[in-house]
Amino acid sequence: MKETPAYTDYHPTWFHKRVSTYWWLWQPSYLKFILRELSSVPVAYFVVMLLLQLQALSQGPEAYAEFQEWLNTPWLIAVNVVTFFFVLFHTITWFNLAPRAMVVRVRGKRVPDLLIAASNYAAWLVVSAVVTWLILGG
Repeated sequence: MKETPAYTDYHPTWFHKRVSTYWWLWQPSYLKFILRELSSVPVAYFVVMLLLQLQALSQGPEAYAEFQEWLNTPWLIAVNVVTFFFVLFHTITWFNLAPRAMVVRVRGKRVPDLLIAASNYAAWLVVSAVVTWLILGG
């Protein structure tokens, strides 16, 4: 066992400011980062629910109707609304980070960040419009 050295008059005492466990709640950039990281849980939940819905759909109309009835319970509607907002937050923050995650160069020049983010939003809008059109019986 290693002994700790004895204190001497000239040994400095280190000052350690106590920091709350929740210090990041009062720093907007850190709070946004933590919420983005936590939003991956509702995204995973959404994927699981989609897979369960596909499974119920593959088992026939009765199983799908039962699944739809289960989805209509008030507590599950509340969970799905919260999930929707987290997935939306996750998507928006990812699109805003995309210019930093991928550097696109055209003829040796870097494409502006705004153009990369705007193209992601435009693609999202087009895909959403097509899905809406398909759902509404276009």
